[in-house]
Amino acid sequence: MNDRYDAGDAGYGAGPYELVGYDEYGQPVYRQIPAQQAPQQTYDPYGRQQGYGYDPYATGQQPPAQPYGSAQQPPAYDGYGSQAPYDPYGTGTRNTTGHDPYGQAATSGQQPRVAEQAAYIPHQPGPAEDAHAPERSERPGEEGEPEYHTEQFAFVEEPDGDSEDVIDWLKFTENRTERREEARRRARSRIIALLVVLALVAVGGVGYLWYAGKLPGLSSSGGKTGTGTPVAAQKRDVIVVHLHNTGKGGTSTALLVDNTTTGQGTTVLLPNSLALTADDGSTTTLAKSVDDDGSSGTREQLDTVLGTSIQGTWRLDTPYLQNLVELVGNIEIDTDTDVPDPDTKKKGTEPLVHKGSDQTLSGKMAVAYATYRATGESQNAQLERFGQVMQGVLRKMSSDPSSATTTVQTLAQILDPSLTDKDLGTFLAKLADLAKGGAYKSALLPVQSDGTLSAKTSDSVVKDILGGTAKSPDAGAAVRVSVQNATGVKDDTEKARVVLLNGGFTFLEGGSASGTQTASKVTYADASHKADAAEVAKTLGLPAGSVTKGTVSSGADVSVVLGGDYRPGSS
Repeated sequence: MNDRYDAGDAGYGAGPYELVGYDEYGQPVYRQIPAQQAPQQTYDPYGRQQGYGYDPYATGQQPPAQPYGSAQQPPAYDGYGSQAPYDPYGTGTRNTTGHDPYGQAATSGQQPRVAEQAAYIPHQPGPAEDAHAPERSERPGEEGEPEYHTEQFAFVEEPDGDSEDVIDWLKFTENRTERREEARRRARSRIIALLVVLALVAVGGVGYLWYAGKLPGLSSSGGKTGTGTPVAAQKRDVIVVHLHNTGKGGTSTALLVDNTTTGQGTTVLLPNSLALTADDGSTTTLAKSVDDDGSSGTREQLDTVLGTSIQGTWRLDTPYLQNLVELVGNIEIDTDTDVPDPDTKKKGTEPLVHKGSDQTLSGKMAVAYATYRATGESQNAQLERFGQVMQGVLRKMSSDPSSATTTVQTLAQILDPSLTDKDLGTFLAKLADLAKGGAYKSALLPVQSDGTLSAKTSDSVVKDILGGTAKSPDAGAAVRVSVQNATGVKDDTEKARVVLLNGGFTFLEGGSASGTQTASKVTYADASHKADAAEVAKTLGLPAGSVTKGTVSSGADVSVVLGGDYRPGSS
């Protein structure tokens, strides 16, 4: 429903208003209808007067209000929905041109333009009149257009709470984004740091493998397979051990090697027949050098032959070996033969050491096993047993240098000046650590029948383990003696070999004769070796008449055939 707003009631002049539209808030907007001349009375074909009524077609015209009881009749209703023009102020004007059958008032002529007042929205108060305000004036050049003021309009302002919520949301979003970026930066930093650490670990690991000689594909021609460092450049600590059998006599020699570059420990077993060069330039054997020259002379001669550098000498007599085994709490090794008790002369008694694996040996049993040499056996078999005992001792030795030094001091040995208690204890502790870790082995130095080293057979030990070069004495430096056994006793050959080697001769194996002979014979082929033949006969305890000139074995200077007159104990 549209309520009409009478401007005259608000004090802004008289005149009706009509609906011209709606504003942006959905409220109706009206404007003042210009004043018109009074229209003439229209003709009503039904004879009804024009008076107060309603316009069924919403033409916006309305008759003036009549007082109650007035004699004036209400306007007649037009059957076509039309009615006479409405004069709101009772001017009595009528449309002189007739009526519109469809309810539209007919007018003739151009109506005069009158000034319009500002339209007001119903249910809103009009602008307050200011008594002191100047009269409103129209803008120049715009005739008939009223002046509008801002107070005539209503504006919708955004609530402050909404703005604060938006600001808070933006701040939260910004803070959340910053936190995410910071988390990403920290993650990137951690990843970079982890990559750097991994790279350093990889470089360090490769460097260690290269230094230890365990990096595959970088082996040199002068080193072992898989070793990056040439064997000659690897660092080794070496000491020589001489086991003296105080009960039966004889010595056994071994080198204890700690390769600090590859982390490998080795016991190198040296046969007594190894040819050495004495201080005077003559050729001697290892066994004879140990008895005659002592520790320092033998150590220097071994350095010359093996091309290595030995830091010290450890003389280990059998009683001290027995005490050492008991100090470490017995040893466990795999024995290869039964060993009789050396203190029991009765045959058929229980052996002191039984053949088998993981045999526990006490001090006495270890000494008996390390020095045992069965009838007809070569010294190499006894050397290998000595190596087993030494490795078993190292497995039970403490890996702590202080504890190992205490063990050495408990032995109460008088050591060689080249090796102190602390040096020996520290060295044995390192080897003990390698032996417990499985990085320890024993190796027998291959020696030819004449006591010399061949380049082919000794490379595996002298070059690879010791990092040296074999340098045996000249072939002419020692008299080469070939021995053939015709006594019928197999062990006589080995006894004659030991005697000859200890005498400074080079022993050559001549085998056994098909039959036995009653007399021994010493033969030389060159007159220059006649004196050497006489010396051989004397060394073996043979009569001087056994020396004759004749044919000798190939590669020998003097040949010996042992007969029934040979007595090993007389040499």
